[in-house]
Amino acid sequence: MSGSMRAEVTERTVRADLVVVGAGIAGLTAALWAARDGLRVVVLNKGPRWNASSREQPTSTFYAQGGVAVVMPGVQGPEGPDSVDRHLADTIAAGAGLTDPTASGLILADGWASVSALIGWGADFDRDADGALLRTREGGHTRRRIIHAGGDATGAAIQRALHEAVRHPGHDARDAPPIRFLDDTIATAVLLDDGRAVGVACLRAGRAVSVLAPTVLLATGGTGHLYAATTNPAGSTGDGIALALRAGAQVADLEFIQFHPTMLYTESARGRRTLISEAVRGEGGRLVDVEGRPVTEGVHPMGDLAPRDVVADAVQTAIELTGHPCVYLDVSGVVDFEDRFPTVTAGVRAAGLDPAGGRIPVVPGAHYLCGGVVTDESARTAVDGLLAAGEVARTGLHGANRLASNSLLEGLVMGRRAAAVAVGRRGLPMPEAGGRRFEQPVPILERGLLQDMMTRQVALRRSASGLAAAADTIAGAPRRMAESVRDVEDAALTLTASAVVAAAAARTESRGAHVRTDFPLTGDVAESRVFRIVDGELREARPAAVPG
Repeated sequence: MSGSMRAEVTERTVRADLVVVGAGIAGLTAALWAARDGLRVVVLNKGPRWNASSREQPTSTFYAQGGVAVVMPGVQGPEGPDSVDRHLADTIAAGAGLTDPTASGLILADGWASVSALIGWGADFDRDADGALLRTREGGHTRRRIIHAGGDATGAAIQRALHEAVRHPGHDARDAPPIRFLDDTIATAVLLDDGRAVGVACLRAGRAVSVLAPTVLLATGGTGHLYAATTNPAGSTGDGIALALRAGAQVADLEFIQFHPTMLYTESARGRRTLISEAVRGEGGRLVDVEGRPVTEGVHPMGDLAPRDVVADAVQTAIELTGHPCVYLDVSGVVDFEDRFPTVTAGVRAAGLDPAGGRIPVVPGAHYLCGGVVTDESARTAVDGLLAAGEVARTGLHGANRLASNSLLEGLVMGRRAAAVAVGRRGLPMPEAGGRRFEQPVPILERGLLQDMMTRQVALRRSASGLAAAADTIAGAPRRMAESVRDVEDAALTLTASAVVAAAAARTESRGAHVRTDFPLTGDVAESRVFRIVDGELREARPAAVPG
């Protein structure tokens, strides 16, 4: 039997060998590899059933534009030869002292094998007339190593390829069990039995359902909707961070929320906004202020292709100096802009703007969580049986500021590693019932209030007074039962916000994506801030020094 299985859930308990929470690149990669090794896999998808033509998609993977950063063996570009060591050096430079070089080197070294598998599953990357993969360059990269699809629709192409691979596994997986999808389903708790993860409790169509499995993989994506405007889809509400914290796992580096320098500016916008790919600058786009002055001139030797934290800070500074609500991305020098960047063009036009004018209004926008649930090199967390991969995880690859296009690569590599762990745990004894749940009242702050507070106090510029005000607001959140999907998301946002604020307050320095106006200098020692819940309270664990 092959293909995916989607059925109405009438039973209250579903059993599997692996339950994957999330249906983006990390989750589906793990599901595919695990199923090909004979595991029964259940994927919890918070969004509706996959439909490539849907106007809104539930995963951040789908909206990724730039591409996948990967070193292709034996390929040399105009800047000279590339190597995993050079890619690692660029990653460490962008990470502002908090990149784990050992873990990162292992992830980057596995990159080409993981991308090759994705191509084997049908991902159709852009190629030249001779069939060679086209490559572009993005901020922080010293080589053109970003492969892309559909010009600037890389994530959409990857999402389609993964879903097609799930539906049609191919001859090498003819006997693989089907991957079961529970769509429109949100995880509400990790089920525990004597401290071991044994499944998840979830809510589907208003009904409580349990999925029991010896291995649980959190692949829930990021936290963009902590803020009023973000590049993330509606489902990026910090679910995985909250699930992991309540289960007893550790989180680290949550203060490093990367704001993309070029989110499309539209007045009074809320929710998901169009991203203007960094690859636009890689192909000749220039950032200028309202008077036409270069935004990054004199700021960094790499100019508009400096690491994202540097460029975002320069954009914000230009906005503050001019008093104008945005800066502009001048695309007049980009050859065949609309053909090369059809996704960006469509988004700009949908906002009522004309890219043919040559200048696109942009502002920094909440984009990517560089920290997350602490894992080892195989996606394991501190809770036995609980794994994390993709944006929700903190492997040490991204440090204080993610290098552009490393995220899709990490999802591919760590999804495959998580599957290998799940294969090794197959057959572990399981309880007959659902284990311990979390069914008590929880703090839930009204979403608009939370987003406005985070946007004012915990975005690109932070201070002790602003963080204290944010902490007081969160502390005053009313406690109630989370009875709907919206409630579950808002509870996750509230807990995640409290952890972000605590981490930002504890880091009395400016580093990477974390800027303290009252502590503008960077400390001599780079340490990660680690938090966990102890006796129902969020507490900081002993800081873990980055190895290397």
